[in-house]
Amino acid sequence: MLFAQKRVQGFLLSLLLVVGFTVGLAIHHSDAVTAQPLAQTSNPKPAIVLVHGAFADGFSWQRIIPLLERDGYTVTAVQNPLTSLPDDVATTKRVIDAQKGSVVVVGHSYGGTVITGAAAGNPHMKALVYIAAHAPDAGEKTTELNGKYAPSPLSSALVPDAAGFFYVNRAKLHDVFARDLPTAEASVLAATQKPINSVAFDQSVTDVAWKKIPSWYLVAQEDRSINPDLERFMAKRIGAKTTEIKASHVPFLSHPNEVAELIETAATAN
Repeated sequence: MLFAQKRVQGFLLSLLLVVGFTVGLAIHHSDAVTAQPLAQTSNPKPAIVLVHGAFADGFSWQRIIPLLERDGYTVTAVQNPLTSLPDDVATTKRVIDAQKGSVVVVGHSYGGTVITGAAAGNPHMKALVYIAAHAPDAGEKTTELNGKYAPSPLSSALVPDAAGFFYVNRAKLHDVFARDLPTAEASVLAATQKPINSVAFDQSVTDVAWKKIPSWYLVAQEDRSINPDLERFMAKRIGAKTTEIKASHVPFLSHPNEVAELIETAATAN
């Protein structure tokens, strides 16, 4: 009886050793599989960086981002502080430099001045896209550019606060900024506008990206914030491939499909 009991104990011990060895192999195999490097995926399309203008923030690109992402682009909308031109250039430059691979940078209005400085010297830049935007030369201030043509209605609708930050008069914003949007939508823009430090309009960039990077320009024919003739002048001066559209100062809101198409044209150009 004692002999039989010992045989059973020996069998159980052997079984435990076999099970332990098998489990150990399984765990080792699992670790080996887990440790294998994952396949790297790459997106051959350039990253797209969107830069807002004055009185706005990155959410202003809300209708463009889904269209570009639907077509496989990685999109980032910059949130600039609008405290000074150097601050905005530095913020945008950090975002551009963080992208992987080639980059297309899009600027609206004052954002055109920002991308002109922020994209300069970056070897991965594929294209610049100006949407009803300022495109200054080195040392050229926004106020100097605006002075080349008759002032736009926006110029008489700016209201400074105690700290010298400009807002657009809420009662006039629909007319001078977003005339082709519904009244209710323009009212939201008026209520959520982000003010800009007035000093930014009297500051300039020293390095100019458009002198070395292919550029596209969208002229808003019914723009009442930047004189459309000034837009045409800037587009011609920088040698941009130019498109005109019957739109207010915010075509990315009123005509998002056309704006997204232009950005993708720049992104796919050889």
